[in-house]
Amino acid sequence: MFQFFKRMQTVVGSELNAMLDKAEDPIKMLDQFMREMEADIREVESSVVKQIANEKFLQKKVNDSNSMITKREEQAIKALEAGNEDLARRALEDKKVHSEQVSSLQESHNRAKEDASVLRSKLDEMKNEYNQMKLKKDSLKARAESAQVRTKMNRTMSGVGGNESRNGFDRMEEKVLQFEAEAETSEDMRSSNRSLDDEFKSLDSGVDDELAALKKRMAKS
Repeated sequence: MFQFFKRMQTVVGSELNAMLDKAEDPIKMLDQFMREMEADIREVESSVVKQIANEKFLQKKVNDSNSMITKREEQAIKALEAGNEDLARRALEDKKVHSEQVSSLQESHNRAKEDASVLRSKLDEMKNEYNQMKLKKDSLKARAESAQVRTKMNRTMSGVGGNESRNGFDRMEEKVLQFEAEAETSEDMRSSNRSLDDEFKSLDSGVDDELAALKKRMAKS
């Protein structure tokens, strides 16, 4: 179980180079790793709870046996005071049984207490590593998202200035030039198509104006 955390440190410490080489999504993989770590922590937490419960159970057994030892000794004294030696002997025999049990139970309790302490320490270590990995994950996710945005922008910008776009602008420019040439040609054709009468009319109109002006000056003089 704890080997997984060591593997996580290696993966995250190398900043997911292996995953990137395999074209895996680092953001999704980081989230998956964190979920696996959370599951491991929950498993260890469950083990700690069970071990603590076992420790408390053994402690209760030790306490009960010690209480029984005290009780049997008091009963043996009362039996002797009452002149019942046989009853006192039986009480002392049961006291001896409980005394032997206490030694074994105390040894088991000490071992359970030590195991619970080790598990608590491991759990704290795992949680600390998890928090460190979480901070590292958040940093890597932000960097990965930033890199993806930059890549998308660069691709978009390269597309705007690409050959296809430039060729399209060139074609549109040629069409505009063609439209302008057609417009100029139509104006030239219109001028060339004027009739001779129209030209004389224009000429006559100019002479008449000049003649009228000349008559006006002569009248004044």
